[in-house]
Amino acid sequence: MQKKKTTGLIIAGAVILLLVIFVVSTYNSIVKKDEKVKQQWSEVQSTYQRRLDLVPNLVNTVKGVSEFEKGVLEEIAEARGKALSARTDGEPTADNVNAEQQAQDNLANATNRLIVVVEKYPTLKGTAAYAGLQTQLEGTERRIKVARNDFNAAVADYNKQVRNFPGNLVAGIFGYKAKNGFQAVEGADQSVEIKF
Repeated sequence: MQKKKTTGLIIAGAVILLLVIFVVSTYNSIVKKDEKVKQQWSEVQSTYQRRLDLVPNLVNTVKGVSEFEKGVLEEIAEARGKALSARTDGEPTADNVNAEQQAQDNLANATNRLIVVVEKYPTLKGTAAYAGLQTQLEGTERRIKVARNDFNAAVADYNKQVRNFPGNLVAGIFGYKAKNGFQAVEGADQSVEIKF
C-alpha cells in the first residue's frame, strides 16, 4: 500500500514537473517572439526616420536650384509634418501601425510627385546633389519595404505561437494576444496617378 502511494506521488510529481517545464518553455518562447516583433517594429521606425531625415534635404536641394512648383514642396513639408506626428513609439497596435503607415504613404506619394516634377526640369535632374539624394531616397524606400516584410514575418511567427494549441493556453494565461502586421491599403494595387 505504501509502495503504491509512493509510486503515485512520484508519477504526480513527474506530471507536475513536466507541466511546469512546458509552461516555462512556452512562456519564454512567446516572450522571445514578442521581443522580436518589437525589435522589427523599431527597425520599421528607424527606416521611417531615415526617410523623414532625407526629405528636407531633398526639398532644400530642389528649392536651392529653382523656385518651381511651390505647391509640391509645401505638400511634401505638410506630409512630412503629419508623418512626424503620426509616429508611435509604443506597442505596435493595429491602429498605430495603420495610422503611421498611412502618414508615411502620403509622404512617399508627395515625394514621388516631386520626382516627377523634377523630371520636367533638366537643370534639376542633372544636379549632383539632387541625384545623390534621390538615390538615397530610393534606397530608403527599399529599406522600408524590407523592414515591413521582416516585421510581418516576426508578427506571423509570434501569432503562430500564441494562436496554436497548446501555446494559446499559456499565451491566454499571461495575456499575450495576436498582433497585426502591415496590410496593403485600399487601392494599393492601382498605380499612383500624378496630375499637374
